[in-house]
Amino acid sequence: MKVRVKFSKEGAMKFIGHLDIMRYFQKAIRRAGLNAAFSEGFSPHMLMSFAAPLGVGITSTGEYFDLELNGSMSSAELTDRLNAQMAEGMHVISVRKVPDGKASKAMALVAAADYTVTFYEGKAPAGEWEKQVEAFLNQEQILVWRKTKRSEGEKDIRPWIYKLEAAENALIMQLSTGSVHNLKPELVAEAFYKYLGQEPQPFAWQVHRGEIYADLGDENGRKLVTLESLGEIIE
Repeated sequence: MKVRVKFSKEGAMKFIGHLDIMRYFQKAIRRAGLNAAFSEGFSPHMLMSFAAPLGVGITSTGEYFDLELNGSMSSAELTDRLNAQMAEGMHVISVRKVPDGKASKAMALVAAADYTVTFYEGKAPAGEWEKQVEAFLNQEQILVWRKTKRSEGEKDIRPWIYKLEAAENALIMQLSTGSVHNLKPELVAEAFYKYLGQEPQPFAWQVHRGEIYADLGDENGRKLVTLESLGEIIE
């Protein structure tokens, strides 16, 4: 049985890197007494896959990993058992069964994510910056210097910004995420400062990831649905 675990990562746990989070959950699964499935061969490993690694220093209330279990257990019991092993700052929100096939491959499904970039006191852009967000987004191009493992150069990130709006002392974003186009919210914030003719102060903001989506759309447009919604509650 394959299950999808949704969890939050907040507080001091935001400073724990992705590989350590993987090890953390492997130990928590063992302590919770869950009968996890393992690969075969000389170096068997737990069959689990995280949807989208979270950067160090970023909090989230919408993280996911898929886990293969031997046997069956209700969503409520799985959630309770895991939460009994969680440290402060970590919380399992839901556990759902996912069908075989594409819907079970969380990492391959990731297409977008919600982010909130909150400015620390006294470090928001100067002036009435909230009134400039719409004009910034309405540009035909938003060019930034972007460096990846494969290339480096000026890129137009406008097609990868799905939503952008101002909130109280914050920018709310929905961005392309995943293996094809993975746009970091920090890059969008920096581009907005540049549009305003300003430079961000050091450590100007805190980033929070809210939800991760799959895209079930077609040539007519995107149809974003949460990874959680692709699973079923186990009674």
